[in-house]
Amino acid sequence: MKARNLIAAAGLTMVAGMAHAESTQITSTQDRDTVVGSSDLFVGNALINPLFDSNDVRHTTGGEVTFAPGARSNWHTHPAGQTLVVTDGVGWIQEEGGEKHVIKAGDVIWTPPGVKHWHGASDTHSMTHIAIQDKADGSAVEWMEPVSDEQYDD
Repeated sequence: MKARNLIAAAGLTMVAGMAHAESTQITSTQDRDTVVGSSDLFVGNALINPLFDSNDVRHTTGGEVTFAPGARSNWHTHPAGQTLVVTDGVGWIQEEGGEKHVIKAGDVIWTPPGVKHWHGASDTHSMTHIAIQDKADGSAVEWMEPVSDEQYDD
């Protein structure tokens, strides 16, 4: 009898949970506006296609960024880290004080929370990546100074 009551209670819990669940959301490309990356945040030409933002139940944000050859982000950190999925082209990523790494289509990069870094296209190729990061205290990124040409070329 106890097992039957437990199963019934579990079933009711599942039904109640389903009644409060959100429905699937589909956002088409036509519903999202691509924006030019601000010169306050990027050196060179970068196009940003916001994919999704955080909400009451999801703390993750995501966007697709396409960098023209020579374009890159400013130095920045992420309070909860960041995952990049390179979908096209060839680019570079560098942590402050570290060596510059080549990244290319198919690569997945994890940058831990608080690590100062930049990423962008190589000097001869464009590069597109999907950036996924969680928000912490309402913020997904802390922007800093531009990456100088000397730092980029080094």
